[in-house]
Amino acid sequence: MKTAETVVLFGGTGFIGTHLTQYLLERDLARQIVLADLNEPRNEAWTARLQEGLRTGAVEYVRCDVREPVRDERLPRSVDLIVNLAAIHREPGHEPKEYYETNLRGAEHVCAYATAAQCRRVVFTSSISPYGPSEEKKDEGTEPAPETPYGKSKLQAERIHRAWQAEDARRKLVILRPGVVFGAGEGGNVTRLVRSLVKGYFAYMGNRQTRKAGAYVKELCCVMNFALEHQDRTDEAVTLLNVGMHPTPTLEEFVEAIRRVAGIRRAPMAVPRWLLLGVSYPMDAVARTLAIRQPVSPVRVRKLFRSTNIDPRGLRELGYQWQYSMDDAFEDWKQDKPEDFAR
Repeated sequence: MKTAETVVLFGGTGFIGTHLTQYLLERDLARQIVLADLNEPRNEAWTARLQEGLRTGAVEYVRCDVREPVRDERLPRSVDLIVNLAAIHREPGHEPKEYYETNLRGAEHVCAYATAAQCRRVVFTSSISPYGPSEEKKDEGTEPAPETPYGKSKLQAERIHRAWQAEDARRKLVILRPGVVFGAGEGGNVTRLVRSLVKGYFAYMGNRQTRKAGAYVKELCCVMNFALEHQDRTDEAVTLLNVGMHPTPTLEEFVEAIRRVAGIRRAPMAVPRWLLLGVSYPMDAVARTLAIRQPVSPVRVRKLFRSTNIDPRGLRELGYQWQYSMDDAFEDWKQDKPEDFAR
């Protein structure tokens, strides 16, 4: 995209926002970046470029809760690009109403701010969750059928952003639907997969060929830039793109790539699906009673066996060239944060 004078990233101090900030700085794509978020910017070894931006003033942090109207006077009154990354997304982990409170109200408040700041370009990171899980391949033309509060709230948030765009023909909107986004600082399912393999307790449960749509976080940044450049060339008002590897990798392909990058020789174990599912119920009940978190919940176990076979058809048709193979992605992650792969 063309260099923007001012970019505001809502949810900008999170995992994706931190990587996106560094991407914009490294390529000189923004003169001023404002991170609007509840949490302060991360200060870890892999965020060195971000820390430099904060020191020089190229990056500014403003505490912001998108559940409330955006009124902080420190936010710019004129903005060239807004990226809305703010969301509650972890499943399980929240009450159903929490997804709607943050994801819907956040969409409304960010769009209202975009109008007040006379911003004509917004990027909204949605999710593949509106499609619902399926063994059948789905693309941008598939009718959404969300099954969870998170998926439903994301689909409604997309509609709120579309309504904002439709109010003014000069406005441009990019909606990205990424699969599971992984990389340094993620701390979610793929990080747990890496650690379980490195520590030797990962086991297949009859789910080797389960397909899991996933996108390396730096690939997502590249796709975002690609979508904005596409709109610059074509003047397209709304661009909707699935973001993930092509073809959609299986769990086994994830595992084998991690093993190669981490130098793990031992093959993973295999346990019956019924055994893990049976154990998950009492473990979950005890954890709820004691108000503690633990990774073996029935919801997470079921997700292990359900494919998210999402085709990034839009990217393929636009001629996008993927920058990271599966091995490239994990190797790059390892360089950024080697401790995640340490035995």
